[in-house]
Amino acid sequence: MITHYADLELQTVSIQGIKQAYADSLQLPILYESSHFIRFQLTPFTTLSFKETYEAIHPVHFAIQVPYSQFISISSFIHQSGLFILKQENGQYIDETSTRKNLYFRDGDGNLLEIIAHEYIKENQVELFGQLKGMYLREIGFPVKSVPVFRDWLKSTLKMKTERDQDTFNFVIGGTAHAVVVSKERPWIPISMKALPPKMLVTLGTPNINFVKKLANTLDNNSLESDKIYFSKEGYNFCVKYSSDFEMSLLKELNLPL
Repeated sequence: MITHYADLELQTVSIQGIKQAYADSLQLPILYESSHFIRFQLTPFTTLSFKETYEAIHPVHFAIQVPYSQFISISSFIHQSGLFILKQENGQYIDETSTRKNLYFRDGDGNLLEIIAHEYIKENQVELFGQLKGMYLREIGFPVKSVPVFRDWLKSTLKMKTERDQDTFNFVIGGTAHAVVVSKERPWIPISMKALPPKMLVTLGTPNINFVKKLANTLDNNSLESDKIYFSKEGYNFCVKYSSDFEMSLLKELNLPL
């Protein structure tokens, strides 16, 4: 089964600009850097990568799970970072319910970042990483033509789940990883940004090597490399990777809904 996002690789028009946003402003450690590529450690189990390209960028939305008890201090850190913070429709920066809080902000390429916290998540089960106190990469947005078609493919092929099925917006869940499957016609909140499909490579982690091997027998036009498999769907590039350092028991310890 899928347990987490292991890496998110995005395109950028400026490695230096990305470095200023993520290394200087958000203080993420750099794991690797070249003239056209950079990789950061985002959470204990997830890296964030950027490849420089000479073409238009379609911004992506992704959300980082942070501890509920430290949300306000993390929000203050983001405000002090110099990155652009987005207001909600009510004029407030933080959107909250009785059990959830979130805040949206943007990097230099226009990517829509979010920190999100849920009161029911047991935050002492994971090492909190960096100034963002990131627990795990929770969400990545996938704008598609047909939500039901893409959602059902994730469920049947990658064995991800939904709490309920909807036609314009769905969370499709594998462990800590939430694929936000949304219609291209539905804009991203809170600024009604057009949901354009971004070019990205999404690496999903699994602690079960047999799951990787089964995918190789199931998927057409895949590329199997030892402990990982590459494939594409609806214009999105995926990799499923064997991650021996992720313990299945963590999913229960975090008190996840699925």
